[in-house]
Amino acid sequence: MTHCGYVAIIGRPNVGKSTLMNYLLGQKISITSRKPQTTRHSLVGIKTLENTQIIYVDTPGLHQNQKKAMNRYLNRAASNSIDHVDVVVWLVEADVWTDEDASVLETLMRMNVPIIVAVNKVDRLADKNALLPYLETLSKRHSFHSIYPISALKQQNIDALEKEVTQLLPENPFFFPEDQITDRSERFLVSEIIREKLTRRLGEELPYQLSVQVELYEANSDITNISAIIWVERSGQKGIVIGKQGKMLKSIGQDAREDIEVMIDSKVYLQLWVKVKEGWSDDERALRQLGYFDE
Repeated sequence: MTHCGYVAIIGRPNVGKSTLMNYLLGQKISITSRKPQTTRHSLVGIKTLENTQIIYVDTPGLHQNQKKAMNRYLNRAASNSIDHVDVVVWLVEADVWTDEDASVLETLMRMNVPIIVAVNKVDRLADKNALLPYLETLSKRHSFHSIYPISALKQQNIDALEKEVTQLLPENPFFFPEDQITDRSERFLVSEIIREKLTRRLGEELPYQLSVQVELYEANSDITNISAIIWVERSGQKGIVIGKQGKMLKSIGQDAREDIEVMIDSKVYLQLWVKVKEGWSDDERALRQLGYFDE
């Protein structure tokens, strides 16, 4: 007898979904940063145990700002990914409740699947006594299956959370080969690694106006050749990404190359180009051309 099913990890932006996903899988497939809305695509991570296959779905953060086409796409990607799951793990932040959390809860209340609440970042609580009344208030908001205080960053109580998840999965054959870790291509993961380095290196606003498109991915016996375009929205942003005498772009490329080499276990020759596509983040057609389409 085997059990297999889809488990959506959802929540508002910057609550720790990708960090939790990576720890559950035992390796990094979701990019992370301290900036909200780093995750732009729903990403499947597959974990196969002895007689259980858990298919985790990391989603973009559900948020209320839908002014730009990109924001609307992020919300659609998150909503579409939870339509046919078997279990939901909803992340909230310990002792924090926002309008966006309330908006996510409205979405969850329309679902007819078990919802496990993971109260993340408990390690950051200066006053641990504040956690119990927060949990009590949370439990009154909806009839949740269970509530787990966790720390995705410090890896606290994650094993207990996953044990609960496995007990809720339906009886099914495995949907993926036992050695498969994600449904995404290496080409896609490479573009995400480059975008992560951009997000971490650059200022607060610019990362949201950047996108990465891999043009060449050529794996040879001794080296993998990769060429990627970094798209910005305005000509002034191009200089920021390149930096003085090209130093910023060189640093980003070096950071990305090191992570890519670890991921694919190969030497990598990486070329990065910076180009301008005016207003791409608020243009539905441009979004589709850059790989943002409803999944």
